[in-house]
Amino acid sequence: MALPFPILTAEEAAELIKDGQKIGFSGFTPAGAAKAVPAALAQKAKREHDAGRPFKISVLTGASTGKSLDGALAEAEATLFRTPYMGNPNLRKQINAGDVHYVDMHLSVLPQTVRYGALGKIDWAVVEVCDILAGGGVVLTTSVGAAPTYLAHAEKIILELNSAHPATLLGLHDILEPQDPPFRREIPIYSASDRVGSPICVVDPKKIVAVVLNNQQDETGGFDPSTPETDRIGQNVADFLVGEMKAGRIPKSFLPLQSGVGNIANAVLAAIGKSKDIPTFQMYTEVLQDSVIPLIEAGRCSFASTTALTLSHEAMKKVIDDLDFYKRHILLRPQEISNNPEIVRRIGVVSMNTAIEFDLAGNVNSTHVMGKTMMNGIGGSGDFTRAAYVSIFSCPSTAKGGKISAVVPFVSHLDHSEHSVSVVVTDQGVADLRGKDPLQRAELIINNCVHPDFKDQLRDYMGRIKKINHQPFSLSMAYGMHRQFEKTGDMRGINWADYC
Repeated sequence: MALPFPILTAEEAAELIKDGQKIGFSGFTPAGAAKAVPAALAQKAKREHDAGRPFKISVLTGASTGKSLDGALAEAEATLFRTPYMGNPNLRKQINAGDVHYVDMHLSVLPQTVRYGALGKIDWAVVEVCDILAGGGVVLTTSVGAAPTYLAHAEKIILELNSAHPATLLGLHDILEPQDPPFRREIPIYSASDRVGSPICVVDPKKIVAVVLNNQQDETGGFDPSTPETDRIGQNVADFLVGEMKAGRIPKSFLPLQSGVGNIANAVLAAIGKSKDIPTFQMYTEVLQDSVIPLIEAGRCSFASTTALTLSHEAMKKVIDDLDFYKRHILLRPQEISNNPEIVRRIGVVSMNTAIEFDLAGNVNSTHVMGKTMMNGIGGSGDFTRAAYVSIFSCPSTAKGGKISAVVPFVSHLDHSEHSVSVVVTDQGVADLRGKDPLQRAELIINNCVHPDFKDQLRDYMGRIKKINHQPFSLSMAYGMHRQFEKTGDMRGINWADYC
């Protein structure tokens, strides 16, 4: 079909974008991320910089992206502003050096923040699609993220028509953008499999100024194989959920699951999938990884609602080769819907996310190492945690070869407060914090979750402050273990008297 829009090369499209402009790119993880135009923008930035001229752009996406977007722009030093989440090492360095203005946001609120105008005018939407229909309808590819909002609210649109993704993806998406207050109504999702929107995005054809042809697969990478440590974490989570079912606190029909991204998340899902005591379940989550595909094939996961298919090329080929089957079991939604706390609370999602560290009160740090160095961002963890039926955070009990304890007196940066965190899990065990006062929480965490190398010094900390306050907290000693690490490179062997 001949397209009624100008067909430009990525380089020609990049020339349309000016220094200082704000661009909403498609992509939620590398899945569905724009690739050709941002890579061309990076090359343009290098040419402009070599000529002594400024060129930087503000970058909005759904979440993290791939090497052709965040990676290429960071290498070219072409990013002025970035939100809401990222995962590129070079971009991370630039953010922590103060060279890029980074706003870390809950993913569910990004689209409405754009609509409300709090992020200013969106000059361009650059969105990957697998088909362009008559009248301005477009079919997205392997993620939805915030693309519908960028398409609706950007002043101009560039579409990357990527033939690496077949047009037969039509029907895999469920696009709904809620109205803004005071006109917003309830989102009528009562099960992970409920469809409430359209399979396509409908955009104003007058805003489409260019179509760029591309044939490039998603730049998704694999995850490291599981370790005995991650396997223990996964089994601990699965055993906890089985115990909740036996106690009657989770119904025998089970509840929908949300899982974060990474090796621990894969280990948790693998353990749940293997458990003979956990029935067939659904997922209401933001990312599907490779570990979910065999669970769907085996009938362990009956349906998965998500906003991104973050799959290896092998797993994605399996999905493409049997799309009719997977369309009955997978649905891609905008992140405003996939991460919506209204739905999470209604359908009783069990949230499972990872932490950098947590403290004796149950507060969680999921973003900043030693309280100051940004890792990636809060992502969608907060969207699910506050509204979850049960909110679970897990991490290895130690890091840096045992020199760092993941359990500390007080987190160095607080992303999820004790009021929202139900359960914490390490390779050592599980601490169910519900119904426990602060001193009971601290004792439970030390006994169940702390590595043996750190138990005595955290008990020593508690012995110095308990019965003094409601919270197990000392202004002078709360960051003693962090300060010990910065001083010696090891949290072990602390003398609390040095920090009193």
